[in-house]
Amino acid sequence: MKEFREAHGLSQEAFAEKAGLGYKYYQHVESGRRRDIRLSTIEKLAKACGVDLWELLNFDSGPVAIGEDPPKDEETPAKPASRRRRTRQ
Repeated sequence: MKEFREAHGLSQEAFAEKAGLGYKYYQHVESGRRRDIRLSTIEKLAKACGVDLWELLNFDSGPVAIGEDPPKDEETPAKPASRRRRTRQ
């Protein structure tokens, strides 16, 4: 989330407002201290980032560069077939 927020040049407070979330709540989400996030909250975050929900949750690829077109071989990426949990490294 931090990469998306910084790509927009927004502070945590400004991004939280854009997403329709409380500032403190967003701080906890971004820092990973809030783990039980509702789908509706993730949808708000995706909308604030300007990406589709599946793009925000696609852990198989790197972060999407905001405002750039995807490389030619990734113009129409396939949606993930199965849900996989991201593990911390």
